[in-house]
Amino acid sequence: MSDAQKTVGNLLSNINPPTELPSFITAAASTTTTTAGDNKNENVDKTITTQQQNDDFIPTKFSAAIPPNKDTAKNQYQTSIDNDATSSDFSNMKINPQPVAAALSPITQNNPPLFSLNWMKGAVSNNTILQKVAEKAKNSVDSIVTTLDPQMKEYINSGGDTEVIVASDKDDKVRPIREAFQTVFGKATVTGLPSQPSALAAQPVGFHAALNGAEQRINNLRIANPRVDDFLPIVAVENFVVELYPDQWFDAGLLLLFDFARNILLKSVTQMTPIPSQVITTINADTPEDYKFKDTGFAVTVGSVMAKNLNTHHTEWHKTYSSVNRSEMILNAAKTLATLYKQATVNSTTEITSPSATNNDNRT
Repeated sequence: MSDAQKTVGNLLSNINPPTELPSFITAAASTTTTTAGDNKNENVDKTITTQQQNDDFIPTKFSAAIPPNKDTAKNQYQTSIDNDATSSDFSNMKINPQPVAAALSPITQNNPPLFSLNWMKGAVSNNTILQKVAEKAKNSVDSIVTTLDPQMKEYINSGGDTEVIVASDKDDKVRPIREAFQTVFGKATVTGLPSQPSALAAQPVGFHAALNGAEQRINNLRIANPRVDDFLPIVAVENFVVELYPDQWFDAGLLLLFDFARNILLKSVTQMTPIPSQVITTINADTPEDYKFKDTGFAVTVGSVMAKNLNTHHTEWHKTYSSVNRSEMILNAAKTLATLYKQATVNSTTEITSPSATNNDNRT
């Protein structure tokens, strides 16, 4: 490098930067002068460094972290803001040191909150709200369980103070009677035990024969099964056919309930299903003249003939023929019977005749 170039460089380096320049330009000039490498440059660097140190520095007064040993009831930064001569209007703000509950006391002192202690005590002592909540929860769970598994309904509703015996072990008789009593009483234990009439035609004809057959089922069950005592009500179902109009026959079911201890005897009849006259003619022709129980009916049942002609099971011919199955018919009649029995147990004023006595009077 020539002497002329060095002289020019030294002259430029001896010029101090203007004091009004921003700090970032001063810093850049300091970096440029440092690269010159002579004694005068070092003097310039010292001058620039001293000037930077003399500049006013505004320290940061905000910290995002609150020391754990400080009391949060009072703002620790409020003092520094108040002492600042150039503070803004926010310095006049005062933070309420009272707790939240004390600050809100004027609002809640006249209107206690919903879940206050007194309210909870009242709810527990009265048991009304809790009972309703528990009942709704139980009903919801029971509804879900019975929807997923309908057979669980009879187990969920079993129990209680009501126990009923059905004089049959056929599911199409026991199941609707159980559902009816559980619907009326809420909880009821209904059990089916096999029983057959001893002196009745295979197909009873008329109301009198049906009543006789139901009574025989009840009496035979009480004699044969020691589990059935006088304090257990018994329900018997007996299907029969009857000629209500000339050449117009109907099939129906008689439900008989007998409670020996309370002296209650109740009857109910299912929906009637019309029977073609040709079916009655057929079963009458198939009944022998010397049939032992011909005075009470026919030797061949209507169900066997109807099932054969409809090509269905003998327990399903009602549904195939009339779109209403036998269980639905028994269910409706059993609900009526259960309701009458519930009223009779409350009143306990019904006068009845013993089934055994009635049975003896009917026999000649």
